[in-house]
Amino acid sequence: MSSSGSSYGDIHRYEPARESTTAAIAIVLLTVIEVVFVFLFVYGLMFGWASTEFGNMYMGALLALIFIDLGFILLLYRKEFLPDVMIVKKRRRKWEDLYVREDQKDGVELDAGNAWDTVKRAIYPYYKR
Repeated sequence: MSSSGSSYGDIHRYEPARESTTAAIAIVLLTVIEVVFVFLFVYGLMFGWASTEFGNMYMGALLALIFIDLGFILLLYRKEFLPDVMIVKKRRRKWEDLYVREDQKDGVELDAGNAWDTVKRAIYPYYKR
């Protein structure tokens, strides 16, 4: 699937977004519904609907509907309006994450004369050499 000549940061695949009119209309309608749910939730908070057992369940259901509706809005936006881009990334070797140079990847011999410098380098990797 990927070519061997790709380097880090190269765009491997780019497909522009479809930008369908149906999705735009659906996003607008879901946004209107979202505003209605948020209005009902804020209205319920202002007038203490959550003080009764049934009102508390109603407010919880409204909050759940707000997040579900927002999820559908974001899902449609991501699917229909953002391009599909694949960027090549290189996998790093484990020793590269530890600030180790390539010539030190198998380890270095302990120099008993500079033991204190070795401790300093172990604690602080950028200590002067």
